[in-house]
Amino acid sequence: MTKYRTLHLWMLIPMVIMQLGILKDYWGDFSDNAWSVHIHYWTGTVWYLYLIIQPYFATHQQLNRHRTNGIIGMFIAGGVCLSALSMMNRDIVNAQNALEKADVFGPFQPWFFLGVAAIEIIMMTAFGVAVIKSIIHRKQLEDHSWWLISTVFIIMMPALGRGIQNVYVGMQIKQWPDINIMQPIYFTEIIIIVLLFLGAWRYNKLKHPATYLALGVNLFNCLIEPLGKSESIQELLKSIVKG
Repeated sequence: MTKYRTLHLWMLIPMVIMQLGILKDYWGDFSDNAWSVHIHYWTGTVWYLYLIIQPYFATHQQLNRHRTNGIIGMFIAGGVCLSALSMMNRDIVNAQNALEKADVFGPFQPWFFLGVAAIEIIMMTAFGVAVIKSIIHRKQLEDHSWWLISTVFIIMMPALGRGIQNVYVGMQIKQWPDINIMQPIYFTEIIIIVLLFLGAWRYNKLKHPATYLALGVNLFNCLIEPLGKSESIQELLKSIVKG
């Protein structure tokens, strides 16, 4: 338990990164966001808060609070997963709007939004797997903890990616619409993978299945462009994701 005594402090880092990444994208057009966006933002934020307070309770002689909040946390985790999947129709709508209003969307072509929808399915499936594995291994502290910590790296990309992408597009605005919007995504993935390996090294989890899962998800996220441009995937998404 000793080596996890300061874990709650380390978990502040991804919390801050997530909030800074999503700051402009969420709060910049707060009143225009769909209800599902609000639900996902707040369940995601509360989930990150739980990943801060739960290690504190577990390592500071407050196990009863840890267990009680753990049950509540699983409810929050379900909200994070399902609200993210419920937002996928927004990606399909954005893809259609990008096709009809190419002058407004510029470099954000339909394939980008369809690619995002495709990776979100894998991302949230992996998130669910990690949460379920943490429940299965709830009596094995090492495994339980790392499965939960891995969820941070599994779902960090959308928030951080939007933030870095907004900054990048702002810096390249004079080249609009000739902007490579995938470059900031690749840069985002490098940051997340480095943070993942640093965390895994810090807690001796480099060879843990949760580390492999988080790494696999982030490598898969780099396939937004080929996935989004695949006609078969486009048709599949449009047929199953309805408003």
